[in-house]
Amino acid sequence: MIDRTALIDESARVGRDVTVGPYSIIGPGVELGDGSWIGSHVVIRGPTRIGRENRIFHFASVGEDPQDKKYGGERTSLEIGDRNTIREYCTINRGTVQDQRVTRIGSDNWIMAYVHIAHDCQVGNDVIMANCATLAGHVHVHDHAILAGFSMIHQFCHIGSYAFCGMGCGVNRDVPPYVTVASNPARARGINAEGLRRRGFTRAQIQNVRRAYRLLYRQGLRLENARERLREFARESPETRILVDFLDRSERGITR
Repeated sequence: MIDRTALIDESARVGRDVTVGPYSIIGPGVELGDGSWIGSHVVIRGPTRIGRENRIFHFASVGEDPQDKKYGGERTSLEIGDRNTIREYCTINRGTVQDQRVTRIGSDNWIMAYVHIAHDCQVGNDVIMANCATLAGHVHVHDHAILAGFSMIHQFCHIGSYAFCGMGCGVNRDVPPYVTVASNPARARGINAEGLRRRGFTRAQIQNVRRAYRLLYRQGLRLENARERLREFARESPETRILVDFLDRSERGITR
């Protein structure tokens, strides 16, 4: 299912049952997993490894050089997992030698039109990025996070699991797991309760997350004191352990 107008480099490795649409370009060093579908006018540059059953829509640019003035042509790469949907006009760049040399995207992600994922970003699994969401370099987005349209994430920030970034918000600090942020600059607005329900969290688990949120944001505690209280609470609430571990690793400080 390779259109006759598509250009595929001899060194590219294309799996079984792959579709490549009109005028798409698959460059050297690209690996396309079985069952993937590539629309028209897509450009994929290597080194890029793409897993199984991905769908990449028209005019996307995948695996292009990083938009970093320090980049000097070094060999860096992009890795994409399985069953991702990458919609029209998305741009996803390879890594740089200043980080781990690789940009990574996990599996089962829903990446809508005009999204930009910059060099060295690490995106987990089952993440939703709505139209025009933008990740600067070195951003980490953890599993099940949601970024609404036109949200902007500053370089080196981390977005925790199950977090929700509202439409047009500007994030310049880490967003802890479960937390909803909005505005520019982003401010915490509560927990992502609806997202947790959709992910199968029980009422009791959601109540535990609410209690952890109040300890972190509503008790007037200094961050180090809140972390100690959360560590105690995590002994009876496994949900809170994710939050504690995230706070322990945070280097930019958290959105408050």
